[in-house]
Amino acid sequence: MKNIAVIGAGTMGNGIAHTFAQFGYKVQLIDVSEASLERGMATITKNLDRMVAKEKITEAEKENTLANITTYNNLKEGVEYASLVVEAATENVDLKLNIFRELSDLCPDDTILATNTSSISITQIAAVTNRPEMVIGMHFMNPVPIMKLVEIIRGYNTSDEVTNTIMELSKKLSKVPVEVNDYPGFVANRILMPMINEAIETLYNGVAGVYEIDTVMKLGMAHPMGPLQLADFIGLDVCLSILNVMYNGFKNPKYAPCPLLVNMVMAGKLGVKSGEGFYDYSESKKAEKLAKQFS
Repeated sequence: MKNIAVIGAGTMGNGIAHTFAQFGYKVQLIDVSEASLERGMATITKNLDRMVAKEKITEAEKENTLANITTYNNLKEGVEYASLVVEAATENVDLKLNIFRELSDLCPDDTILATNTSSISITQIAAVTNRPEMVIGMHFMNPVPIMKLVEIIRGYNTSDEVTNTIMELSKKLSKVPVEVNDYPGFVANRILMPMINEAIETLYNGVAGVYEIDTVMKLGMAHPMGPLQLADFIGLDVCLSILNVMYNGFKNPKYAPCPLLVNMVMAGKLGVKSGEGFYDYSESKKAEKLAKQFS
């Protein structure tokens, strides 16, 4: 594994690129938008500066990390010499399937194709390629440079060799890989998203307010972050997408998204990324008012 191509320069993509580059890998960071690439590199630089200030890395290590990353807005050029591709595009089934169809044709025959999807079937993604045994899930946690866990998801046809390779590679990134099988939501989101959805239902039904719900979970259950604040951090649109994948996959009403979550996403209240979700990140009206408006 010498050259790692990362598709998508957003929150997860730039974090994955940062992590591989920091551990000495040559990274090709790919995005169709030049502006997204610029924002992604700016985020990586800012995060590295923070690590230097905390004396976790040196200035030289920061510069070496940045030097290991090359940006591309052309998929063919970016994956031409990749040993591993990690797709971190938007959590959209059709988009991911189209990307993997292209990767199947563009990548060398021995390139492993990984997806950072948090819920979409690895088997479904692998089915559109000419190498289903070499397709695997590599679900990093956010923020990638800090969080230790990586869910390694085997599709129906993923080979033992590819699984073992990705498990060992994750360890070389100082991560803790956990192997799981390919079912909607995998492990992390199959447990996390119903909890977040139930917290939203609790707010929707008027049992308690945003602050109160999060405080109960932080102080009563020792969660580092309340479920509503965590939903804001993940992105309410991402939470909705994952719940829909699980609801459609299992046909079980317990995964049906709360109407409040659906309405907030339709209203563009997506959490941190939009400046407002359950909390106000833009010094405007408080999100508790939003809950009353949609209840």
